[in-house]
Amino acid sequence: MAAKKQLNGSADDVEAAFYDALSRADLDGMMALWAEDEEIVCIHPGAGRLIGHAAIRSSWEGIFERGSVQIRPLQLHATHNMLTAVHSIVEEFQRPGESSQDVHIIATNVYVKTPHGWRITMHHASVASGKAPLDMFKASILH
Repeated sequence: MAAKKQLNGSADDVEAAFYDALSRADLDGMMALWAEDEEIVCIHPGAGRLIGHAAIRSSWEGIFERGSVQIRPLQLHATHNMLTAVHSIVEEFQRPGESSQDVHIIATNVYVKTPHGWRITMHHASVASGKAPLDMFKASILH
């Protein structure tokens, strides 16, 4: 695998780049964000577990062939330490031209710090029906 360019910044920056690549159906941009380790894992909603670059790239290629996907990450809950970051997110999604539905995605993104910067090591997303849950962090803030 060719060397990946250094992404300066945090796991949050890689996550923003991930959702940006999704919105533009940018396969190369998406795959540049993944760790070089062949043990990387991706689980799309309603699908099986994919392990390794070839399987993950092929799955995103199939998704992007149907067009871009507009996903708005909401309700980030993050845990970080020096070498890993785990983000639990509620995602609102819509494909351009499709009507809005009362469906949201619960996603977990795991990042590792590598010599080339922060990289994705796992993305696991599951569809949840109904309205997105109330953001309990915002609801509990007193002004």
